[in-house]
Amino acid sequence: MRAIAITESGSAEILKIRDLPIPEIHSPTQVLVRLKAASINPLDIKIRQNKNAFPVQPTAILGCDGAGIIEATGSDVTDYQVGNAVFFCQPGLNGRQGTYAEYVVVDQEVLAHKPETLSFTQAAAIPLVLITAWEALFDRVNTKQDSQILIQAGAGGVGHIAIQLAKLAGARVATTVSTEQKLAFVKQLGVEKAIRYQQQNVVEEIMHWSNQQGVDLAFDTIGDEVMQQCFSSVRCYGDVVTILTPTSETDWSEARLKNVRFTQELMLTAFFLNDTALMKHQSEILKKCTPDFNNGILTTRVARIFPLDDVASAHQHLQENAPIGKVVLEI
Repeated sequence: MRAIAITESGSAEILKIRDLPIPEIHSPTQVLVRLKAASINPLDIKIRQNKNAFPVQPTAILGCDGAGIIEATGSDVTDYQVGNAVFFCQPGLNGRQGTYAEYVVVDQEVLAHKPETLSFTQAAAIPLVLITAWEALFDRVNTKQDSQILIQAGAGGVGHIAIQLAKLAGARVATTVSTEQKLAFVKQLGVEKAIRYQQQNVVEEIMHWSNQQGVDLAFDTIGDEVMQQCFSSVRCYGDVVTILTPTSETDWSEARLKNVRFTQELMLTAFFLNDTALMKHQSEILKKCTPDFNNGILTTRVARIFPLDDVASAHQHLQENAPIGKVVLEI
């Protein structure tokens, strides 16, 4: 099969097509999926840049999100059959294979049936960002009716899904964007307050919007100074959730003064720890949201599509352009 695999760290130029054997089913609960699309996530870039920092194979196939058709099933697979269209998130960690390839073996606990109204390209854009946003808003905190929420970088992959999930829960949403195009996009998603962070003071705008109280939840998808900004934007006894790692430079004084509850969200925990129960929980999130994607209540934005053999350009595009929505590979 054709696949994008790396044996060393480096720039996007190291991403080349390799001819590798089609993977085989080794467990009765596994399926073989012929992939039609895979999306690009920042994690893929991090692994490419510093492969040795992650538990990947010596020849590592990148990619987390996939959508495709089941070609074979193990003897104990009960919920899926050959010919089913599926989507899933499976990073190539701890002996697993990533999704920048024509075929991949996946355990049934990770799978969900693809939303019927979405293309494979659209479906591949969903899993990692949907799971991340859901866990942040509902597993880490209790997003509910009339909560005031700040979602940083609302036009990004995680951000644009988080906005929609928060709105479905009845929350009032503010977000930050960099351009007029992104401003128009998030307004279409129903945000109540959109802030051009390069031109406006985010904390001042949030405090005005919240009657000087601060928001109930600030969701950080950027890290560093933006995480710090979240501490200043949240109310006393409020919540800050981040998908990034605090650094030695993080100033916790304001968070401590305001008794902020700080939570980290890492959807990869299930795969780092090989926790099947967590993997099943994440596939249940995909299944729970599938009817909303089918009905158009939830939508996904594909910023740009690249062929598998031009994955280097796809990586560069994501790094350099901060696009609206997701970058996807067609296989």
